Amino acid sequence: QLQACGGGLVQAGGSLRLSCVASGKIFSVNLMRWYRQAPGKQRELVAGIASSGSTNYIESVKGRFTISRDNAKNTVYLQLNSLKPEDTAVYYCNAVVRVNSRLPGDHYWGQGTQVTVSS
Repeated sequence: QLQACGGGLVQAGGSLRLSCVASGKIFSVNLMRWYRQAPGKQRELVAGIASSGSTNYIESVKGRFTISRDNAKNTVYLQLNSLKPEDTAVYYCNAVVRVNSRLPGDHYWGQGTQVTVSS
């Protein structure tokens, strides 16, 4: 299971830090990602981080958001700085989790955490 937290209400220009912990039977956690879905819009990929630490971001958050992970804790973070009203959305974490060495990984989703940025 994935458990996300850290959302909230913040003024434009403010910061938040989201966390997402994978728990349960885990052999390894591979790719970890953050998505977001604004009202009336499709869910979009915001950032991803491989187990090696390599990262990728959508253009609109580059330089403002930072994704990181703690492999020992099976946790992924998303630091959101210089927030804008258009960043308002429900943020979801996603991870590819292997439960043993024989099976490929499956995608798991967190429950979503609301980020609201006021102007």
